[in-house]
Amino acid sequence: MTPDDLKERLGSGLLSFPVTHFRSDFSFDYQSYQRHIEHLSGYDAAALFSAGGTGEIFSLTQAEIITILRAAKEAAGDVPIISGCGYGTSMAMEIAREAEKAGADGLLLLPNYLIAGPQEGLFQHVKSVCQSTGLGVIVYNRANSVLSADTVKRLADECPNLIGFKDGTGQIGTVREITATMGDRLCYVGGMPTHELFAQAYNGAGVTTYSSAVFNFVPELALRFFNAMRSGDAATMEPILKDFFFPFARIRDRVPGYAVSIIKSGVRLTGMGSGPVRAPLIDLTAEEEEMLARLIEKANS
Repeated sequence: MTPDDLKERLGSGLLSFPVTHFRSDFSFDYQSYQRHIEHLSGYDAAALFSAGGTGEIFSLTQAEIITILRAAKEAAGDVPIISGCGYGTSMAMEIAREAEKAGADGLLLLPNYLIAGPQEGLFQHVKSVCQSTGLGVIVYNRANSVLSADTVKRLADECPNLIGFKDGTGQIGTVREITATMGDRLCYVGGMPTHELFAQAYNGAGVTTYSSAVFNFVPELALRFFNAMRSGDAATMEPILKDFFFPFARIRDRVPGYAVSIIKSGVRLTGMGSGPVRAPLIDLTAEEEEMLARLIEKANS
């Protein structure tokens, strides 16, 4: 898949980050993960991300990132698989090269590790990763890696394979400046935690697609909401927000890191496995899982 092919595919529909399945000893559960990927690939997602944020990339080794990518590629059929990529510049370049060799269809460059840098430093980091691979690259704008419109433009001019900009900052003014400045040069992806809560606002700012974490365990609901957003069908969106997403977010917000933990709980509750989260995250309590189970039951009724 060429970078331009990936850009077109990204903009065509909903995206999602499958969770990474672990056994009780926290080792990667290859078979359970592949069953889940096969299941999700049966729905109308434009692409799936392996070893992304919801896939706990922050707790994976470099070797595990590539192993998980290969498992996803084997199980996904025709659905493109975009590999997570990150950490420091040298490590990110290594991951990018290894992911390309392993058959990734593209890369999601997550924020650099630990330290915030100035715009020139972020420019050099993203540029170095883009120039280390022929794959299409989506830069994830959040945390330690928040880019200005000028920096995004410089990167797009220097890196033909930079094809996407994903935002998780919630800074709509900056996002709108970037979409206005760059036009159709990039594909714009919403990446806020539980992005459905922000989808309408981002759509108005020119971010017309997003990654849905809940697609992991309620794919039909996720697609119904996405299609309603795309068509401006507020009458469909509002009951889903009130009945599912708002109470879901109240559980999610109880503990730091639950944005990932709650998705893994949802996958377990729908019979697809997933296993525990790795430290420093913790799993939901039994009471919280019961609350989530009731939401899922109502969503599927």
